[in-house]
Amino acid sequence: MSIATLKRAARESVSGLPRAFWWLWASTLINRLGAFVATFMALYLTLDRGYSASYAGLVASLHGLGGVVSSIGAGVMADRLGRRPTMLIAQVSTAVSVAVLGFMQHPVAIAAVAFVVGAASNASRPAVQAMMADIVRPEDRVRAFSLNYWAINLGFAVSAAGAGFLAEYSYLAGFLGEAVLTLTCAVLVFVKIPESRPVQAPATATAGKAVETGIGMGTVLRDGRFMGVVGLSFLISLIFQQGYVGLPVAMGTDGFGAADFGLAMAVNGVLIVALQIPVTRYIEHRDPRRLLIVSSLLAGYGFGLTAFAGSVAVYALTVCVWTLAEIVNAPTQTGLVVRLSPVHGRGRYQGVYTMSWSVAALIAPLMSGWTIDRFGAEWLWGACAVLGTVAGLGYWLLMRGLPEDGETKEERPVPVRAPAAPETADA
Repeated sequence: MSIATLKRAARESVSGLPRAFWWLWASTLINRLGAFVATFMALYLTLDRGYSASYAGLVASLHGLGGVVSSIGAGVMADRLGRRPTMLIAQVSTAVSVAVLGFMQHPVAIAAVAFVVGAASNASRPAVQAMMADIVRPEDRVRAFSLNYWAINLGFAVSAAGAGFLAEYSYLAGFLGEAVLTLTCAVLVFVKIPESRPVQAPATATAGKAVETGIGMGTVLRDGRFMGVVGLSFLISLIFQQGYVGLPVAMGTDGFGAADFGLAMAVNGVLIVALQIPVTRYIEHRDPRRLLIVSSLLAGYGFGLTAFAGSVAVYALTVCVWTLAEIVNAPTQTGLVVRLSPVHGRGRYQGVYTMSWSVAALIAPLMSGWTIDRFGAEWLWGACAVLGTVAGLGYWLLMRGLPEDGETKEERPVPVRAPAAPETADA
């Protein structure tokens, strides 16, 4: 492939997206560059502070629980207050709580502040995803979500390496560094990113009765197809979480060390950074139903193959398989959530969707630990294959009759039944 072809491909991958998207993309990258706490909390508590592994696990669970709790509230805030205020509140709260956590000494105080950090750091996600859906054209959303996911992984890869060196010098410097970068992200949002929340249409009257155009949480929870997608998202997240909770335990049981695990997992970050954009160009306008079915099977059986791994090279090969599933699944599934979300309820819908990943992050360690201790790692990988198969079947059933690509609930054209009769718009 010539250099000119590569340049044209790169230009087409990033062209046509609004300026506000790129400021939002930059804020995501900056935010992930400071991802110190989530990565090194366990090492900080056990090596630097001398706490037990059980206590470190408890703090990690509380951090995840904070994310579960904040998902719904942040989604409601994004719809009521706006995307921009929600992001600013979340980012400033994260910066303050992360800095405070670095100075906490008492174990109860550390656990409590870790819960606040988890809630604050997760609160901006529904607003970011809702804003992205607001400002990007429907036909460009998969590409936009893919670029954002690429920024998340690029920032995490850089921060993990940099934070490792920083931790050798001072863990406190890591906490303060994350606080500064998160505050920088908030300043960028305040200065460069305008509010994007769609204007709510006033309530109208039909046959003497008021028609409420607002979307409540009850609307979200009663949306059967969407909640089915949330359930499938939970299954997929349980599978992907095993790369961080089940895989290191299984490799350790097989006699491999931390360096071996790091080498195998490095494949994940390298492949995402290298392949996310070109793969997205290939899948951008393809049938999302097929993409989600295939990615579910690749995820499940990619981890299922781990049962046959006996060397670092084979472990790395299995990582390649489920990383490809991750590359396809992440932007496609996020785009599907937008298509199933009413315009004025995007924050709530994104909040419930985000919660599925937070709950999975909370349950996955318990699932992997119990399964490995009671039955062995092979049963865990078999369970992943089963979950992937169930998820693929679920997508096949739920996505029958899905609206045309690019349409959301309130973007679909309303058929006119009688030209002479006036009609009321939905949005």
